[in-house]
Amino acid sequence: FLMERKTHVKINRKEVMLAKLRKSCSCTPRKLKNFLMDFFPVLRWLPKYRCKEYIWGDVMSGLVIGIILVPQAIAYSLLAGLKPIYSLYTSFFANIIYFLMGTSRHVSVGIFSLISLMVGQVVDRELLLAGFDLNDDAPPALGDGSLQNDSMSNPTVFNLTIAGINAECGKECYAIGIATALTFVAGVYQVLMGIFRLGFVSMYLSESVLDGFATGASLTILTAQVKYLIGIKIPRSQGHGMLVITWINIFRNISQANLCDVITSAICIVVLVTAKELGDRYKHKLKFPFPTELVVIVVATLVSHYGKLNELYASSVSGAIPTGFIPPKVPEFNLMLRVAVDALPLAIVSFVFTVSLSEMFAKKYAYTIRANQEMFAVGFCNIIPSFFHSFATSAALAKTLVKTSTGCQTQISGVISAMVVLLVLLFLAPLFYSLQKCVLACIIIVSLRGALRKFRDVPARYHVNKTDTLVWVVTMSASALVSTEIGLLVGIVFSMLCIIVRTQRPRTALLGQIQDTSFYEDDLEYENLSTVPKVKIFRFEAPLYYANRNYFLKSLYRLTNLDPNLEAARRKKFEKKEKQHLKKGNHRTANGLGIGETTLQLVPKQIDFQVLVLDCSSISFLDTTGVNTLKEILKDYKNLNISVLLACCNPSVIDSLKRGGYFGKDFGCMQEMLFYSIHNAVLFAKDQK
Repeated sequence: FLMERKTHVKINRKEVMLAKLRKSCSCTPRKLKNFLMDFFPVLRWLPKYRCKEYIWGDVMSGLVIGIILVPQAIAYSLLAGLKPIYSLYTSFFANIIYFLMGTSRHVSVGIFSLISLMVGQVVDRELLLAGFDLNDDAPPALGDGSLQNDSMSNPTVFNLTIAGINAECGKECYAIGIATALTFVAGVYQVLMGIFRLGFVSMYLSESVLDGFATGASLTILTAQVKYLIGIKIPRSQGHGMLVITWINIFRNISQANLCDVITSAICIVVLVTAKELGDRYKHKLKFPFPTELVVIVVATLVSHYGKLNELYASSVSGAIPTGFIPPKVPEFNLMLRVAVDALPLAIVSFVFTVSLSEMFAKKYAYTIRANQEMFAVGFCNIIPSFFHSFATSAALAKTLVKTSTGCQTQISGVISAMVVLLVLLFLAPLFYSLQKCVLACIIIVSLRGALRKFRDVPARYHVNKTDTLVWVVTMSASALVSTEIGLLVGIVFSMLCIIVRTQRPRTALLGQIQDTSFYEDDLEYENLSTVPKVKIFRFEAPLYYANRNYFLKSLYRLTNLDPNLEAARRKKFEKKEKQHLKKGNHRTANGLGIGETTLQLVPKQIDFQVLVLDCSSISFLDTTGVNTLKEILKDYKNLNISVLLACCNPSVIDSLKRGGYFGKDFGCMQEMLFYSIHNAVLFAKDQK
């Protein structure tokens, strides 16, 4: 039977587009109100805020995250190659802006290790190109910690004309200029992606690519912190192969290790890891996680200050952290041009991590987010703070988990966290003057536990899917051994190639009938399947298009043990020889048989079927090459008196075959060539026989 297709009304796309354009360009008070409430989701949920029910959880989670943010912000400034004050600015502004524009109730947006690393790599590269010495660190200046001129924070001051800046600008001044320009451009990219609804880009970052990228970047972060752990001074490597070069320099200078830093690092790592493990084990008994990092920083700062570790043992310390806010400044346009390419992967990674975390927690707590609005929120979390000497931000999994575990209900907790950071910015920052850099390195390294533990999951990942494991290994290796940006690009390209290879060489099978049923399955995978006499059933488990056409034909010929082109050529050759013998009057054929016996030789013994059924259930689409391939098969097998029947075609494939002329001009033979199940095709073949 042939099912009757519905007649679809053709849509005038031009009129639809014009109608949408007119609707979007119209402006009414109601529409303006909806636009503002969509752009600032806080206007929707804040009036409905259940104060008695939510306030305690929000305040507690906000305080805990704020306490965690302070040491992390100071520590991650090492990754970004910037002063700690800029990390505190970043944490403050990101929380305020996401409170206004974000749609997720739980994610914690702020400073993130991978983003800080990507910013730091660009900053270091540009500093080198500008002629600055990356190891020219300023000796910690004494004083009350108030804001000082940027040019005085570095012992070497350059009168530069770099990228359009005609001013006396020190290393710190130029570094934050690069970071803010990079952040501004990344934010602009994210806003443009939101305007043009390019959120689908995140679909090309699979879980294996993201995990591999995070693990590879974690190895890079770990490597960059080792010199602080043991207190040695080595040149900061840049470019491809930074990880290997850094480790070579570490081993060359290991004899210069600072014993004070080594002992401090060992103690801090033991304390942090032990506290984290105990916290993970007994987290169900704790109302909120213990702020181990803050305790370690406070104790280490006191020991360093009163023990005079910097003066007596030359232990490197954070130095003076100014209080208050630096006047806002517009990022330099000429610097934006220098970092425009670097900002693209930064924008994509920042957006993908934020949206994936938002969707994960929205699903867990049964509410919805708007991915496009998340892109706007993250974009403006980069654009606006870039005017206030901040750098790029993203959502962070570890802090988000802490927020949810401490009772977070809404983004009010983000405002509370921002207030804690503000308190440090205004009053407490100078107290961290004597904090050793090795303590900050320990905090960073211990925070990488989750990413580094991915190595333990490799056997389980390999057991589940070997291809995904290979994608993870390639992405991780490229991110660690080449660079983070190249690693991300390699991971995306390699994962796409894996998909292409899968469609180029998919599974193929000959099917047998499950006894006493109308169902058919792979003859090599299942026992006790019966073959249908004189019928071959072939399954191809992929779309049929130009890239896998040859594999389709080779698999078909191999499994059916018949190449119709070779068989046709053999028959023509045989007939030609017979005609030559007949012309000579010899009634014996070329193989010594009589003329009457020759007909038997024209049908070779290996052709044990008269009907070929193609199971098209796994063929999702056909391109022009695919349609032509099926037409060639139909013609070639017809020359051998073998019928070709199609089964289980979807409407898209049927339409492609119709347009390609597979069923003839008037589709008259369609009922005898197309069937809605394999069993119908087999029954038809038996009736025809």
